[in-house]
Amino acid sequence: MLRRFLRARDLDVEKASAMFLKYLKWRRSFVPNGSISLSEVPNELTQDKVFSQGRDKIGRPIIIVFGRKHFQNRDGVDEFKRVVVYVLDKLCASMPPGQEKFVGIAELKGWGYSNSDVRGYITALSILQDYYPERLGKLFIVHAPYIFLKVWKIIYPFIDNKTKKKIIFVENNKLKPTLLEDIEESQLPEIYGGQLPLVSIQNSN
Repeated sequence: MLRRFLRARDLDVEKASAMFLKYLKWRRSFVPNGSISLSEVPNELTQDKVFSQGRDKIGRPIIIVFGRKHFQNRDGVDEFKRVVVYVLDKLCASMPPGQEKFVGIAELKGWGYSNSDVRGYITALSILQDYYPERLGKLFIVHAPYIFLKVWKIIYPFIDNKTKKKIIFVENNKLKPTLLEDIEESQLPEIYGGQLPLVSIQNSN
């Protein structure tokens, strides 16, 4: 674990130590029971927007998030924060020995302004970058509509340079070939021409 924090801070021991201590303090406060239970994220899970199945060619678990199914929680961001941690913890637990990263596919077909949740997006990004450093291996953003780019311009300054290098906007006409560069067809979701059905995150292994 410490190696991930060191890599995230370019092997600067002092900065990595500060980051790790911040993580420990946050974890004790935000996840006092050691994990987030399903009963703590009921509203977020009913949106049925996060799926996980299959692995890429180097064993990284794959997560698919449907942007059109996400809506801002009117009661604040607390439950959304919990579901982000729930998802990331599940992904980390599913990683095989020797693997520390996951691959994400952000599916934005049908995304509209009603799904625009800048505060939520930045919150999820902060949790990933601050408390799960070096966990993201690659993020494919697919079927992004033009209007999403306006929101992306707001989010982009909050993304650190290491994370920016892992994000790929995929052209619609190159979708399957691009995904197949990293993922075997047997591990690719059916919706992208692969062989695996979608499995919701709470039902994934």
